[in-house]
Amino acid sequence: MAIVDSKGRLFGKVSILDIGAALVILLVIVGVLLPSLTGAQLSSNVKPVEVDVVIRSVGSQDPKTLLKEGDKTSLIIRNQPFGDIKIKAVKELPRNVAVPQPNGTLKALPDPRPEAALTKDFLVTVAGDANMTKNGPLLGNNKIKTGTKIELEGFTYDFSDLYVIDVRVGA
Repeated sequence: MAIVDSKGRLFGKVSILDIGAALVILLVIVGVLLPSLTGAQLSSNVKPVEVDVVIRSVGSQDPKTLLKEGDKTSLIIRNQPFGDIKIKAVKELPRNVAVPQPNGTLKALPDPRPEAALTKDFLVTVAGDANMTKNGPLLGNNKIKTGTKIELEGFTYDFSDLYVIDVRVGA
């Protein structure tokens, strides 16, 4: 008895094309499941992380109502959505100007211009859980480091072109 007969069947029972199709389907299933299994291994090293960002020139009638401590905001890292993250702290930064003194030094004084009162600067700290890798913390699948471009988006605001100024792991 021949291994492959004249009709292309293995041992006269199973077609070689059917076996090839079954192998392709099996490889596709393994290819889909394998990345999710390796991703599950990353989550075993999760640590809390805090990220500081400066938001400049917030123009609003009452900017303190936009960002509130304890609220959630949507975080976008390098144009890739991460999801919601908690706002841990919001600190208003003073708007100062450098004023030359008679002795040649500079002194920082509050900006006296009326239009300076229309915009505010804030130091915002957001906190979440990051997967730790040998290259640093990952929020979602994105590295988060000083200088990383992010966006914060809420129901009534969208702050884009922000850059991380500090990352604290295990804070």
